[in-house]
Amino acid sequence: MKFQGAVIKEQRVTFVVVIVKKHILDRNTEADKTLRMFQPIFPGIPIVLMAQDFRGVPTYYGRRDIYQFMANIPIQCVPWKEYTLS
Repeated sequence: MKFQGAVIKEQRVTFVVVIVKKHILDRNTEADKTLRMFQPIFPGIPIVLMAQDFRGVPTYYGRRDIYQFMANIPIQCVPWKEYTLS
């Protein structure tokens, strides 16, 4: 499985942003399930999911303080990386 994500360290907080499809964020149960799926990959690190609409506008799901912070960061400034899990 391949996915795009970013490990970010800001103001002494380390967290992960993972890109997902928009439909995952449309239902809280699906978003929560996806967060749990990524937790073993980044143990002990808070995870926020991010999806973009058809215009490229991001929406975030996860810890409130983190997604509020990310809402003020231009998407092109995020250090995205492709991860591969076997």
